[in-house]
Amino acid sequence: MTDHIRPHRLQPSRRSGIASFLAMDVLREAAVREQAGASILHLEVGEPGLPAPARVREAAIRALQAGRIGYTEALGMPALRARIARHYGETYGVEVEPGRVAVTTGSSGGFTLAFLALFDVGARVAIAAPGYPAYRNILEALGIEVVSIETTARTRHVVTAEAIATAHAERSLDGVLLMSPGNPTGTMMSADDLRGVAAFCDAQGIAFISDEIYHGLTYGPRAETALAFSKQAVIVNSFSKYYCMTGWRVGWLIVPEQMIRVIERLQQNLSISVPTLSQIAAIEAFESRSELETIKNGYATNRACLLQGLTAMGLDDFQPVDGAFYVYVDVGRFTNDSVAFCRDLLADTGVAATPGVDFDRWRGHRTMRLSFTGSLHTVEAAVERLGAWLKR
Repeated sequence: MTDHIRPHRLQPSRRSGIASFLAMDVLREAAVREQAGASILHLEVGEPGLPAPARVREAAIRALQAGRIGYTEALGMPALRARIARHYGETYGVEVEPGRVAVTTGSSGGFTLAFLALFDVGARVAIAAPGYPAYRNILEALGIEVVSIETTARTRHVVTAEAIATAHAERSLDGVLLMSPGNPTGTMMSADDLRGVAAFCDAQGIAFISDEIYHGLTYGPRAETALAFSKQAVIVNSFSKYYCMTGWRVGWLIVPEQMIRVIERLQQNLSISVPTLSQIAAIEAFESRSELETIKNGYATNRACLLQGLTAMGLDDFQPVDGAFYVYVDVGRFTNDSVAFCRDLLADTGVAATPGVDFDRWRGHRTMRLSFTGSLHTVEAAVERLGAWLKR
Protein backbone atom coordinates (compact mmCIF):
# COMPACT_ATOMS: atom_id res chain seq x y z
CA MET A 1 0.00 0.00 0.00
CA THR A 2 2.75 2.44 0.92
CA ASP A 3 4.46 1.69 -2.41
CA HIS A 4 1.74 3.69 -4.15
CA ILE A 5 1.99 6.76 -1.94
CA ARG A 6 3.65 9.62 -3.79
CA PRO A 7 6.18 11.56 -1.67
CA HIS A 8 5.11 15.04 -0.68
CA ARG A 9 7.04 17.74 -2.50
CA LEU A 10 7.78 20.82 -0.43
CA GLN A 11 6.64 24.05 -2.04
CA PRO A 12 8.19 27.48 -1.43
CA SER A 13 6.12 30.10 0.36
CA ARG A 14 4.60 32.97 -1.58
CA ARG A 15 6.62 35.45 0.44
CA SER A 16 9.86 33.80 -0.68
CA GLY A 17 9.15 34.66 -4.31
CA ILE A 18 11.24 37.82 -4.21
CA ALA A 19 13.62 38.93 -6.93
CA SER A 20 17.22 37.79 -6.84
CA PHE A 21 20.03 40.18 -5.94
CA LEU A 22 21.58 40.42 -9.41
CA ALA A 23 24.92 41.77 -8.21
CA MET A 24 25.42 38.51 -6.33
CA ASP A 25 24.29 36.49 -9.36
CA VAL A 26 26.91 38.28 -11.47
CA LEU A 27 29.52 37.61 -8.78
CA ARG A 28 28.66 33.91 -8.85
CA GLU A 29 28.97 33.70 -12.63
CA ALA A 30 32.21 35.69 -12.57
CA ALA A 31 33.62 33.32 -9.95
CA VAL A 32 32.77 30.29 -12.10
CA ARG A 33 34.63 31.83 -15.03
CA GLU A 34 37.55 32.81 -12.82
CA GLN A 35 37.87 29.27 -11.48
CA ALA A 36 37.95 28.04 -15.07
CA GLY A 37 40.96 30.26 -15.74
CA ALA A 38 39.38 33.41 -17.17
CA SER A 39 40.82 36.85 -16.34
CA ILE A 40 38.04 38.60 -14.42
CA LEU A 41 37.92 42.24 -13.39
CA HIS A 42 35.44 42.59 -10.52
CA LEU A 43 33.41 45.79 -10.73
CA GLU A 44 30.09 44.15 -9.81
CA VAL A 45 29.96 44.13 -6.01
CA GLY A 46 30.25 46.91 -3.47
CA GLU A 47 33.03 45.37 -1.46
CA PRO A 48 36.29 47.04 -0.44
CA GLY A 49 39.24 45.46 -2.18
CA LEU A 50 41.55 45.72 0.85
CA PRO A 51 41.31 43.89 4.20
CA ALA A 52 40.06 45.31 7.46
CA PRO A 53 42.53 47.64 9.22
CA ALA A 54 45.47 46.08 11.02
CA ARG A 55 44.18 47.03 14.48
CA VAL A 56 40.89 45.27 13.73
CA ARG A 57 42.59 42.04 12.67
CA GLU A 58 45.01 42.14 15.60
CA ALA A 59 42.13 42.55 18.07
CA ALA A 60 40.43 39.48 16.62
CA ILE A 61 43.62 37.44 16.90
CA ARG A 62 44.08 38.45 20.54
CA ALA A 63 40.48 37.51 21.31
CA LEU A 64 40.89 34.08 19.72
CA GLN A 65 44.10 33.43 21.61
CA ALA A 66 42.43 34.44 24.87
CA GLY A 67 40.03 31.52 24.67
CA ARG A 68 36.27 31.15 24.72
CA ILE A 69 34.08 33.19 22.36
CA GLY A 70 30.50 33.11 23.64
CA TYR A 71 27.28 35.06 23.31
CA THR A 72 27.03 38.74 24.13
CA GLU A 73 24.00 40.70 25.24
CA ALA A 74 21.38 40.81 22.50
CA LEU A 75 21.91 44.53 21.87
CA GLY A 76 25.66 44.09 21.70
CA MET A 77 28.74 44.49 23.86
CA PRO A 78 28.42 47.56 26.11
CA ALA A 79 31.92 48.70 25.09
CA LEU A 80 31.03 48.64 21.40
CA ARG A 81 27.67 50.35 21.94
CA ALA A 82 29.42 53.09 23.92
CA ARG A 83 32.09 53.52 21.23
CA ILE A 84 29.46 53.80 18.48
CA ALA A 85 27.60 56.44 20.52
CA ARG A 86 30.85 58.36 21.03
CA HIS A 87 31.45 58.29 17.29
CA TYR A 88 28.39 60.47 16.72
CA GLY A 89 29.69 63.18 19.01
CA GLU A 90 33.16 63.08 17.48
CA THR A 91 32.01 63.01 13.85
CA TYR A 92 28.75 64.95 13.76
CA GLY A 93 28.55 66.82 17.06
CA VAL A 94 25.38 64.87 17.91
CA GLU A 95 24.93 63.36 21.36
CA VAL A 96 23.68 59.75 21.37
CA GLU A 97 23.07 57.70 24.48
CA PRO A 98 24.69 54.25 24.30
CA GLY A 99 21.35 52.78 25.34
CA ARG A 100 19.89 53.78 21.95
CA VAL A 101 22.48 51.72 20.05
CA ALA A 102 21.78 48.17 18.87
CA VAL A 103 24.58 46.14 17.30
CA THR A 104 23.33 44.13 14.30
CA THR A 105 24.52 41.49 11.85
CA GLY A 106 25.61 44.05 9.29
CA SER A 107 23.17 46.62 7.94
CA SER A 108 21.15 43.72 6.49
CA GLY A 109 20.29 42.47 9.97
CA GLY A 110 19.53 46.04 10.96
CA PHE A 111 16.99 46.42 8.15
CA THR A 112 15.13 43.29 9.15
CA LEU A 113 14.99 44.35 12.79
CA ALA A 114 13.87 47.87 11.92
CA PHE A 115 11.21 46.73 9.45
CA LEU A 116 9.77 44.20 11.90
CA ALA A 117 9.84 46.71 14.74
CA LEU A 118 8.20 49.55 12.81
CA PHE A 119 5.81 48.06 10.24
CA ASP A 120 2.96 45.57 10.16
CA VAL A 121 1.95 43.51 7.14
CA GLY A 122 0.36 45.82 4.58
CA ALA A 123 2.24 48.94 5.67
CA ARG A 124 3.44 51.25 2.89
CA VAL A 125 7.11 52.26 2.79
CA ALA A 126 8.67 54.60 0.23
CA ILE A 127 12.13 54.06 -1.23
CA ALA A 128 14.12 55.75 -3.99
CA ALA A 129 14.36 54.44 -7.54
CA PRO A 130 17.05 53.64 -8.44
CA GLY A 131 17.97 52.23 -5.07
CA TYR A 132 19.48 49.33 -3.16
CA PRO A 133 17.56 46.19 -4.28
CA ALA A 134 17.56 44.41 -0.93
CA TYR A 135 15.29 47.14 0.51
CA ARG A 136 12.46 46.17 -1.80
CA ASN A 137 13.14 42.45 -1.54
CA ILE A 138 13.20 42.34 2.28
CA LEU A 139 10.14 44.58 2.58
CA GLU A 140 8.18 42.44 0.12
CA ALA A 141 9.19 39.23 1.91
CA LEU A 142 7.75 40.74 5.09
CA GLY A 143 4.44 41.59 3.39
CA ILE A 144 5.10 45.34 3.28
CA GLU A 145 4.05 47.38 0.25
CA VAL A 146 6.90 49.23 -1.45
CA VAL A 147 6.29 52.69 -2.92
CA SER A 148 8.93 53.74 -5.44
CA ILE A 149 9.82 57.42 -5.73
CA GLU A 150 11.66 58.07 -8.97
CA THR A 151 14.59 60.48 -8.73
CA THR A 152 15.36 62.99 -11.46
CA ALA A 153 18.22 65.14 -12.67
CA ARG A 154 16.29 68.20 -11.45
CA THR A 155 16.84 67.13 -7.83
CA ARG A 156 20.33 65.72 -8.51
CA HIS A 157 18.77 62.26 -8.22
CA VAL A 158 17.91 62.52 -4.53
CA VAL A 159 14.48 62.19 -2.93
CA THR A 160 13.11 65.49 -1.60
CA ALA A 161 10.48 66.27 1.01
CA GLU A 162 8.26 67.51 -1.83
CA ALA A 163 8.45 64.14 -3.59
CA ILE A 164 7.56 62.34 -0.36
CA ALA A 165 4.68 64.74 0.26
CA THR A 166 3.30 64.01 -3.20
CA ALA A 167 3.43 60.24 -2.61
CA HIS A 168 1.91 60.62 0.86
CA ALA A 169 -0.94 62.75 -0.51
CA GLU A 170 -1.80 60.09 -3.08
CA ARG A 171 -2.01 57.43 -0.39
CA SER A 172 -0.67 57.58 3.16
CA LEU A 173 2.83 56.33 3.81
CA ASP A 174 3.88 54.53 6.97
CA GLY A 175 7.59 54.82 6.37
CA VAL A 176 10.35 56.31 4.25
CA LEU A 177 13.74 54.66 3.74
CA LEU A 178 16.53 56.67 2.12
CA MET A 179 20.28 56.23 1.67
CA SER A 180 22.82 59.04 1.38
CA PRO A 181 25.34 58.72 -0.23
CA GLY A 182 23.30 56.44 -2.43
CA ASN A 183 23.73 53.03 -3.98
CA PRO A 184 23.88 52.72 -6.99
CA THR A 185 24.01 56.44 -7.76
CA GLY A 186 26.65 57.79 -5.39
CA THR A 187 24.54 60.95 -5.02
CA MET A 188 24.25 62.64 -1.64
CA MET A 189 21.46 64.58 0.03
CA SER A 190 22.32 68.10 1.12
CA ALA A 191 21.84 69.03 4.77
CA ASP A 192 18.80 71.10 3.74
CA ASP A 193 17.26 68.16 1.85
CA LEU A 194 17.83 65.83 4.80
CA ARG A 195 16.40 68.39 7.22
CA GLY A 196 13.32 68.78 5.04
CA VAL A 197 12.67 65.05 4.80
CA ALA A 198 13.15 64.55 8.54
CA ALA A 199 10.83 67.46 9.37
CA PHE A 200 8.11 66.27 7.03
CA CYS A 201 8.22 62.71 8.34
CA ASP A 202 8.14 63.87 11.97
CA ALA A 203 5.20 66.19 11.27
CA GLN A 204 3.22 63.48 9.48
CA GLY A 205 4.04 60.63 11.86
CA ILE A 206 5.94 58.73 9.17
CA ALA A 207 8.82 56.51 10.29
CA PHE A 208 12.05 57.76 8.71
CA ILE A 209 14.89 55.26 8.28
CA SER A 210 18.20 56.77 7.18
CA ASP A 211 20.72 54.32 5.72
CA GLU A 212 24.13 55.89 6.35
CA ILE A 213 26.32 52.94 5.43
CA TYR A 214 28.46 54.99 3.00
CA HIS A 215 29.22 57.75 5.47
CA GLY A 216 32.94 58.43 5.49
CA LEU A 217 33.13 57.71 1.77
CA THR A 218 32.57 61.16 0.28
CA TYR A 219 34.67 63.11 -2.21
CA GLY A 220 33.60 66.62 -1.24
CA PRO A 221 31.46 67.83 1.67
CA ARG A 222 30.91 65.41 4.56
CA ALA A 223 27.63 63.50 4.74
CA GLU A 224 25.30 64.59 7.54
CA THR A 225 23.40 62.24 9.81
CA ALA A 226 19.62 62.40 10.07
CA LEU A 227 20.08 62.45 13.86
CA ALA A 228 21.11 66.08 13.50
CA PHE A 229 17.54 66.88 12.43
CA SER A 230 15.30 64.34 14.16
CA LYS A 231 15.37 62.40 17.41
CA GLN A 232 12.79 60.02 15.94
CA ALA A 233 14.85 58.99 12.90
CA VAL A 234 16.13 55.40 12.81
CA ILE A 235 19.74 55.17 11.65
CA VAL A 236 21.21 52.12 9.92
CA ASN A 237 24.97 51.82 9.52
CA SER A 238 27.64 49.16 9.27
CA PHE A 239 31.34 48.46 9.49
CA SER A 240 31.21 46.91 6.01
CA LYS A 241 32.00 49.79 3.65
CA TYR A 242 34.19 52.57 5.04
CA TYR A 243 35.70 50.22 7.62
CA CYS A 244 36.38 47.40 5.10
CA MET A 245 34.67 44.71 7.21
CA THR A 246 32.08 43.19 4.85
CA GLY A 247 32.62 39.56 5.86
CA TRP A 248 32.67 40.34 9.57
CA ARG A 249 28.90 40.99 9.44
CA VAL A 250 28.61 43.67 12.07
CA GLY A 251 26.63 46.91 11.93
CA TRP A 252 24.37 49.01 14.11
CA LEU A 253 21.08 50.81 14.58
CA ILE A 254 20.38 54.04 16.42
CA VAL A 255 16.72 54.05 17.44
CA PRO A 256 14.45 56.27 19.55
CA GLU A 257 14.47 55.30 23.21
CA GLN A 258 10.96 53.84 23.10
CA MET A 259 12.01 51.36 20.38
CA ILE A 260 15.10 49.86 21.98
CA ARG A 261 13.29 47.16 23.99
CA VAL A 262 11.32 46.21 20.86
CA ILE A 263 14.58 45.77 18.94
CA GLU A 264 16.09 43.83 21.82
CA ARG A 265 13.22 41.32 21.92
CA LEU A 266 13.46 40.76 18.17
CA GLN A 267 17.23 40.34 18.29
CA GLN A 268 16.99 37.88 21.19
CA ASN A 269 14.77 35.62 19.14
CA LEU A 270 16.12 36.09 15.61
CA SER A 271 19.85 35.84 16.21
CA ILE A 272 20.49 35.88 19.99
CA SER A 273 23.49 38.16 19.43
CA VAL A 274 25.93 39.38 16.80
CA PRO A 275 29.19 37.36 16.46
CA THR A 276 31.31 38.25 19.46
CA LEU A 277 34.62 38.15 17.61
CA SER A 278 33.36 40.73 15.12
CA GLN A 279 32.15 43.00 17.91
CA ILE A 280 35.50 42.90 19.68
CA ALA A 281 37.32 43.72 16.46
CA ALA A 282 34.87 46.48 15.47
CA ILE A 283 35.77 48.58 18.50
CA GLU A 284 39.22 49.04 16.98
CA ALA A 285 37.82 50.17 13.63
CA PHE A 286 37.15 53.63 15.04
CA GLU A 287 40.82 53.95 15.98
CA SER A 288 42.00 53.14 12.44
CA ARG A 289 41.13 56.45 10.78
CA SER A 290 44.56 57.06 9.21
CA GLU A 291 44.63 53.67 7.47
CA LEU A 292 41.03 54.01 6.34
CA GLU A 293 41.57 57.49 4.90
CA THR A 294 44.48 56.13 2.86
CA ILE A 295 42.16 53.47 1.47
CA LYS A 296 39.56 56.12 0.63
CA ASN A 297 42.20 58.15 -1.19
CA GLY A 298 42.71 55.10 -3.38
CA TYR A 299 38.99 55.05 -4.17
CA ALA A 300 39.22 58.73 -5.13
CA THR A 301 42.01 57.94 -7.59
CA ASN A 302 39.99 55.05 -9.03
CA ARG A 303 36.93 57.29 -9.27
CA ALA A 304 38.78 59.91 -11.28
CA CYS A 305 40.19 57.25 -13.61
CA LEU A 306 36.81 55.61 -14.19
CA LEU A 307 34.90 58.86 -14.74
CA GLN A 308 37.51 60.09 -17.20
CA GLY A 309 37.58 56.78 -19.04
CA LEU A 310 33.81 56.49 -19.31
CA THR A 311 33.51 60.04 -20.59
CA ALA A 312 36.22 59.44 -23.20
CA MET A 313 34.35 56.43 -24.61
CA GLY A 314 31.06 58.30 -24.79
CA LEU A 315 29.47 56.89 -21.63
CA ASP A 316 29.17 60.34 -20.09
CA ASP A 317 25.59 60.15 -18.83
CA PHE A 318 25.98 59.25 -15.18
CA GLN A 319 24.68 60.64 -11.94
CA PRO A 320 26.85 62.75 -9.60
CA VAL A 321 29.34 60.54 -7.78
CA ASP A 322 29.41 62.49 -4.49
CA GLY A 323 30.18 59.45 -2.37
CA ALA A 324 30.14 55.65 -2.02
CA PHE A 325 32.17 53.82 -4.68
CA TYR A 326 29.92 53.36 -7.69
CA VAL A 327 29.19 54.90 -11.06
CA TYR A 328 25.66 54.38 -12.34
CA VAL A 329 25.94 54.94 -16.06
CA ASP A 330 23.42 55.10 -18.90
CA VAL A 331 24.27 52.56 -21.62
CA GLY A 332 21.09 53.19 -23.63
CA ARG A 333 23.15 54.07 -26.71
CA PHE A 334 24.21 50.45 -26.88
CA THR A 335 21.39 48.39 -25.40
CA ASN A 336 17.83 48.27 -24.17
CA ASP A 337 18.57 45.15 -22.13
CA SER A 338 21.12 45.78 -19.39
CA VAL A 339 21.02 42.16 -18.20
CA ALA A 340 22.07 40.85 -21.62
CA PHE A 341 24.56 43.70 -21.98
CA CYS A 342 26.32 42.86 -18.69
CA ARG A 343 26.18 39.14 -19.43
CA ASP A 344 27.86 39.65 -22.80
CA LEU A 345 30.36 42.11 -21.33
CA LEU A 346 31.45 39.49 -18.80
CA ALA A 347 31.62 36.70 -21.39
CA ASP A 348 33.52 38.74 -23.99
CA THR A 349 35.86 40.83 -21.83
CA GLY A 350 35.90 39.44 -18.29
CA VAL A 351 34.59 42.75 -16.91
CA ALA A 352 31.93 42.01 -14.29
CA ALA A 353 29.30 44.77 -13.92
CA THR A 354 25.80 44.85 -12.42
CA PRO A 355 22.78 45.51 -14.68
CA GLY A 356 20.66 48.49 -13.74
CA VAL A 357 17.45 46.49 -13.39
CA ASP A 358 18.85 45.33 -10.06
CA PHE A 359 18.29 48.87 -8.79
CA ASP A 360 15.39 50.13 -10.90
CA ARG A 361 12.85 47.64 -12.29
CA TRP A 362 11.33 50.22 -14.62
CA ARG A 363 14.25 52.27 -15.98
CA GLY A 364 17.23 50.07 -15.23
CA HIS A 365 17.13 48.28 -18.58
CA ARG A 366 19.40 51.00 -19.99
CA THR A 367 21.85 51.41 -17.09
CA MET A 368 24.62 49.52 -15.33
CA ARG A 369 26.57 49.99 -12.12
CA LEU A 370 30.36 49.84 -11.90
CA SER A 371 32.15 49.60 -8.54
CA PHE A 372 35.63 51.13 -8.21
CA THR A 373 36.81 49.51 -4.98
CA GLY A 374 39.57 47.38 -6.52
CA SER A 375 43.09 48.36 -7.46
CA LEU A 376 43.86 51.18 -9.87
CA HIS A 377 45.18 48.53 -12.25
CA THR A 378 41.80 46.79 -12.19
CA VAL A 379 39.97 50.02 -13.01
CA GLU A 380 42.41 50.95 -15.78
CA ALA A 381 42.18 47.49 -17.32
CA ALA A 382 38.38 47.54 -17.13
CA VAL A 383 38.25 50.92 -18.89
CA GLU A 384 40.52 49.59 -21.63
CA ARG A 385 38.54 46.38 -22.13
CA LEU A 386 35.15 48.10 -22.03
CA GLY A 387 36.24 50.81 -24.47
CA ALA A 388 37.59 48.28 -26.97
CA TRP A 389 34.46 46.13 -26.64
CA LEU A 390 32.12 49.02 -27.38
CA LYS A 391 34.08 49.81 -30.56
CA ARG A 392 33.86 46.27 -31.90
